[in-house]
Amino acid sequence: MARTAEILETGLLPGDKAPDFTLPTDKGDVCLSDFRGKKNVLVYFYPKDDTPGCTKQACAARDHADAFEQANTVVIGISPDDAKSHKKFRSKYTLSHILACDADKTVCEAYGAWGEKSNYGKKYMGLIRSAFLIDKQGTLVKAWKNVKAEGSIERALEEAKKLD
Repeated sequence: MARTAEILETGLLPGDKAPDFTLPTDKGDVCLSDFRGKKNVLVYFYPKDDTPGCTKQACAARDHADAFEQANTVVIGISPDDAKSHKKFRSKYTLSHILACDADKTVCEAYGAWGEKSNYGKKYMGLIRSAFLIDKQGTLVKAWKNVKAEGSIERALEEAKKLD
């Protein structure tokens, strides 16, 4: 029972099986388990398309696309935005990685990336910028919770390079 409470408090832990998902994108559905046995996966959760921090993070993934490919790692960005918003965001910044839509926040919640936030003393529910590195077997290798946009993709890339 203590382990369950720990997961509820802190989210997923290294060594856990990553929750599978199938989500719509601006190019069709993406399913995490489709990469099992083939590729490592970096899943990062971000609040909103075309906002300053989220744009920095997405552009960093774009700028390091070749390095992620060399590390045998697929990058999936997930936000509550819809496919139309993702398509516009992708086009505006020439993004090459997958952008998935989690409108009902089910996947965000499964990964502990949806929760209470605080801004200027006001509490509200929102997306917690987080990233999860998953190996080819579908096991969580590394988790970063409540990260700053700047530098988060680069840190994840360094860990991805250690996997294969």
